[in-house]
Amino acid sequence: MPPKPELLQGTLDLIVLKTLTALGAMHGYGIAMRIQQVSSDILFLNQGSLYPALLRLEQRGLISSEWGTSDNNRRARFYSITKAGRKQLSSEVAAWRASVALMEKFLEV
Repeated sequence: MPPKPELLQGTLDLIVLKTLTALGAMHGYGIAMRIQQVSSDILFLNQGSLYPALLRLEQRGLISSEWGTSDNNRRARFYSITKAGRKQLSSEVAAWRASVALMEKFLEV
């Protein structure tokens, strides 16, 4: 079985921003489950990594949050991407694509 990949610094922020862009407002557990689903069960996020990332993104103004009720009638904080978050996402996607293109050049040698 191949080793589970480790996320590079900043990758989780990019993944969370992209997830919120694709699906709209979500609570933390929903974000974690969506990331697990999209990664084909390769990435499992625990509370110790996801919630600090959500707090960091909110403090930077890239996401906002508000309290609401989840599908199972529990009180939950729902996160949404902000205008600044969309701009940051666009920049980060461009940077990642440039990095991938660069690495492809070296892997082809």
